[in-house]
Amino acid sequence: MRRLNRKKTLSLVKELDAFPKVPQSYVETSASGGTVYQDTWMKYEYEVDKDFSSKLRINIDITVAMKCQYVGADVLDLAETMVASADGLVYEPAIFDLSPQQKEWQRMLQLIQSRLQEEHSLQDVIFKSAFKSPPTALPPREDDSSQPPDACRIRGHLYVNKVAGNFHVTVGKAIPHPRGHAHLAALVNHDSYNFSHRIDHLSFGELVPGIINPLDGTEKIAADHNQMFQYFITVVPTKLHTYKISADTHQFSVTERERVINHAAGSHGVSGIFMKYDLSSLMVTVTEEHMPFWQFFVRLCGIVGGIFSTTGMLHGIGKFIVEIICCRFRLGSYKPVSSVPFEDGHTDNHLPLLENNIH
Repeated sequence: MRRLNRKKTLSLVKELDAFPKVPQSYVETSASGGTVYQDTWMKYEYEVDKDFSSKLRINIDITVAMKCQYVGADVLDLAETMVASADGLVYEPAIFDLSPQQKEWQRMLQLIQSRLQEEHSLQDVIFKSAFKSPPTALPPREDDSSQPPDACRIRGHLYVNKVAGNFHVTVGKAIPHPRGHAHLAALVNHDSYNFSHRIDHLSFGELVPGIINPLDGTEKIAADHNQMFQYFITVVPTKLHTYKISADTHQFSVTERERVINHAAGSHGVSGIFMKYDLSSLMVTVTEEHMPFWQFFVRLCGIVGGIFSTTGMLHGIGKFIVEIICCRFRLGSYKPVSSVPFEDGHTDNHLPLLENNIH
């Protein structure tokens, strides 16, 4: 029994790898890379964003668990109190439940999101691998489902002014009027309200493949027909300069909130999905840099000199220890000659003469 447990323990130790290997598909080989390795890092610089005249692009891919004829999406520009043009959005009938392959895609995306929240330095890796990573868009269904569409996929992009705004999806199509806008919700049965949704992609600015945004892969299930989902977003203009790309994009942080609309209990509002965004006055410039060659050469010389110094010191210590051991061994080989007693009780302490010295 003890021998069996020992074998199991040994097999577990063999399977344990304290230094995980990088998959071969993630390795990029080059002639210079095998000779000298130089790491790069991301440098962050902050300045006031002075560009207020250009338009802000919003990229959207969201699926709502309601039919397309029952929902409407638009943006309310708080600066002009009007509805921004939403002509760039496409409404596609879809199935809300994902296929097995799509579920695996969503699970991996949520896993990456959780790691990004724990390890902020991973964002630098994503910046470096932009345009090289596989696309993060939802893959198409691999199964031929005969289930009728029960949801609406709203995707596309639109341009708004660079001021605070509110992108929302609610019941009924939007109609503009001089004091703002309204939705034709009276024509929709209240029992068909279901604002369970999945955000496959939401970004601001230039669309950069490989960049994972905070809300990508988010899924919310409504517990009530009168459910309101709110996302408070702070957008930071970002200029990205790496050795692969240069892009004007935007990062953002988000705070989520959801509640049930119950006017009798004092919870007022409108059922739907609301994304309230505001732009930061600061702009971030992210630049990929590497160590200059002269600095790398100085550090390399220091490392080589340190190796030689350490080797010499270890050699001196080892030589000193060997000499001490050898000296003790030599001293131990010369034993003192015992005294020769005389008949009168005296002893002769003189060493005997060698035979070749006797004449």
